Amino acid sequence: MAHLDQFQRRALAFGAIASLFILAWYLKDVAIMVFGGVVISTALNAMAVALMRRTGLSHTLALTVVVFGLLAALVLLSLLLGPQVAQQIGALRTTLPQAIEAASRWLQTDSSLGMSLAEIWDLAKGGVPWESVASYASLATGGLLNVALIVILGLYLAGSPSFYFQGFLKLVPNDLRGRVAKALKASGQGLEKWLLGQMLSMLAVGTLTTIGLLLVGAPLALALGVLAGVLTFVPFFGPLAFTCLAVLFAFTDSPSRALYVGILCLVVQQLEGYVITPFIQRWAVALPPVLGLMAVVIFGLLFGALGILLATPMMVVLMILVETLYVEDDPEDAT
Repeated sequence: MAHLDQFQRRALAFGAIASLFILAWYLKDVAIMVFGGVVISTALNAMAVALMRRTGLSHTLALTVVVFGLLAALVLLSLLLGPQVAQQIGALRTTLPQAIEAASRWLQTDSSLGMSLAEIWDLAKGGVPWESVASYASLATGGLLNVALIVILGLYLAGSPSFYFQGFLKLVPNDLRGRVAKALKASGQGLEKWLLGQMLSMLAVGTLTTIGLLLVGAPLALALGVLAGVLTFVPFFGPLAFTCLAVLFAFTDSPSRALYVGILCLVVQQLEGYVITPFIQRWAVALPPVLGLMAVVIFGLLFGALGILLATPMMVVLMILVETLYVEDDPEDAT
């Protein structure tokens, strides 16, 4: 890189990033699955490396222990909570039409709040078969094949990370390999920290929501608590969608119960936004809220449902790549 000046290096970095966007557009279905595999690989490798440091096992053996340990934990969790969660989630489908009807009756009452929201409700309800929304959940099984492919890809990447890393670097010009390698390593470390922080945040939100729903006597507390933790993975829109769903189901009991559930969701979201997340971001990657919102919108439009699910980690990686490849000065510039 000695014979390239700073402007040329930045121009090449910008061209590389632009080329990645163009390639992602033409191969968007493949690109999002590859990135999903990278996310899974990063998580598995982080756990395998931690186990290696504590036990001295080889990478392959440590990764094997991690994979089978996760499978055992999943099976155990399914045996302990599976029947109850399945029963409650199954009740969501039968309860949804009742919740819609209860909310509609309340909005038609003479209460000032109900009358003020009636027009908004009619606009949201018009032309949409809300009573059939729950039955559409079965369509999600069509995405199980993609999920399985992403998991398999993640396992292969986690099994030989150095092989694929070095293979990718061979596609990069010699003058840029050092900087690209540095950027990729920084991205991997940032993604690893973000994933750990996100898992802690999801666990905290799911636990607090379940406890809160049990305290207020809301129906389907366990299923909704699990759903709250899962939807926390999608910033902004995930918590908002959960709040609407939880309040809607609370209407099957009473409007006052729906009010308590709404207040609970608001309190949990405030705790997550102003206490849990800032505490985690002291050592994890901090993504500005504006970038997080833009990520969900942009990557959702580009890649669909998987883009929404993986929007934040993609923006984290992109932010680190831009910073290391384009913003930061190369140490060789000083010489």
